[in-house]
Amino acid sequence: MPDADVIVVGSGHNALVAAAYLARSGRRVMVFERRSHVGGAVSTVELVPGYRFDLGGSAHILIRLTPVVEELELERYGLEYLELDPLFVAPFEDGETLFIYRDLERTAALLEAHLPGEGEAYVRFCRHWLPFAEAVCETFLRPPTPWSMVRAFSRRRLPHWRQTLPRILKPFAQILDESFRSEKVKALLGWMAAQSGPPPGEPLSAPFLLWHPLYHRGGIARPRGGSGMLSVALAQCIVDHGGLVYTDTPVRRLLYEQGRVTGVELADGDRYTARAVLCGTHLLEVIDQLLPIAELQALRPLLRVGNGFGIMLRLALNAPVRYRATDHPEARIGLQLLCRSVAQIEHAYGAYRMGQPASDPPLVAMTFSAVDDTLAPPGGEVLWLWGQYFPYELHGSSWDTEALRVREILLQQFERYAPGTREHIVGELLQTPVWLEREMGLRRGNVMHLEMSPDQMFALRPAPGWSGYRTPIRGLYLTGASTHPGGGIMGASGRNAAHVLLHDLERRRL
Repeated sequence: MPDADVIVVGSGHNALVAAAYLARSGRRVMVFERRSHVGGAVSTVELVPGYRFDLGGSAHILIRLTPVVEELELERYGLEYLELDPLFVAPFEDGETLFIYRDLERTAALLEAHLPGEGEAYVRFCRHWLPFAEAVCETFLRPPTPWSMVRAFSRRRLPHWRQTLPRILKPFAQILDESFRSEKVKALLGWMAAQSGPPPGEPLSAPFLLWHPLYHRGGIARPRGGSGMLSVALAQCIVDHGGLVYTDTPVRRLLYEQGRVTGVELADGDRYTARAVLCGTHLLEVIDQLLPIAELQALRPLLRVGNGFGIMLRLALNAPVRYRATDHPEARIGLQLLCRSVAQIEHAYGAYRMGQPASDPPLVAMTFSAVDDTLAPPGGEVLWLWGQYFPYELHGSSWDTEALRVREILLQQFERYAPGTREHIVGELLQTPVWLEREMGLRRGNVMHLEMSPDQMFALRPAPGWSGYRTPIRGLYLTGASTHPGGGIMGASGRNAAHVLLHDLERRRL
């Protein structure tokens, strides 16, 4: 009799989602996490007294398009979502500010008032591409196969599909130029589209922009108490259904006998057996450390991690952020997109390709203490500045010498929009790509694990033949950002992996 039906290695949110579904189904589940708390990149800690910092993902967008929270009844375990509306705020240096609200008509009216013609264009864009975005979302909620994608798109009956298909294959910068006249609207939408990784001019990148209509459908929210409260609720759900969750318990290796994974060996030498092992860690950790066998080593050359992704400066302030462009009370609620133009994004990507930190990076600013008073003391603020396209490997230098200079670049850039912010700093955390690898296990600082390019998406993620959460190694299953549908706080990978595992357990394939 094995010690568990399924052992889960790692406690990232996808691993916890999978474990929760398995435990709710009556399966015996054990979760092992090397760190002192659960959640991986979806965790929150008090690094500065009185201030709660997220260590990874902060805006909960994708999970709102799934049934995970409702199906697992996570409200019973303390998860309370706070709605962010407006969703996005874009202050510009010339004093104009654009707001994107969850309500499409309200947003269109505001855009039309600022930029005649663009409100109508925005509605046309969202309505035209909503069926496509819904079809993509549907494919995220099941294991990827060519047929599942075909069925999802055929059900939506995309309008004018003969004209639509060629546009899907374009760079998203070209779609922006075809759809809008205002450089400000293009900058706002383009900067959000770039958050998955591909720059505006990359071929086949249009789907990252065409996802935009779903923001109006699912909205954006924050767990009260920090992003990590999702992970805490998931862990409590697992325990409530008889599962076991261990922290400060690193796994040294997977047990492998006669071509089959049979359990895990912990760092202290203890061994536990299971009918299956589900790894929610970075896939390269599985290949390099947990099970370095020839069959897995052959996969390594097929995986493209890339040269980093971005950098985060998290600040504790003793006063709220004040933007020069607006004193609107809602300006600090949504994601604040500080980007002048699509060209600014391309220039940042160009510096990244040269192995250099961008000198003029666009930023995403987040001040979630505006809606959650648990994140900062009275009168205080948490401010998080995300800069994208910052390489892990720097040409001619290193992060040991560049970190403070880049911190200054991020602060100077933000103060172009909110002068005087640095005077209110009382604590901070700078998360360079090297920090993300060392502390979070994100190889080469890529928060998506593997690059989110078309050749590593859907049935090609992480590689052909490995995309259905099963592996060619009996008893070994995968979940997390290394698998379909990729990075971001969604939980779809965990949910999909749990359904695959339950199917195999019920049919005694293990």
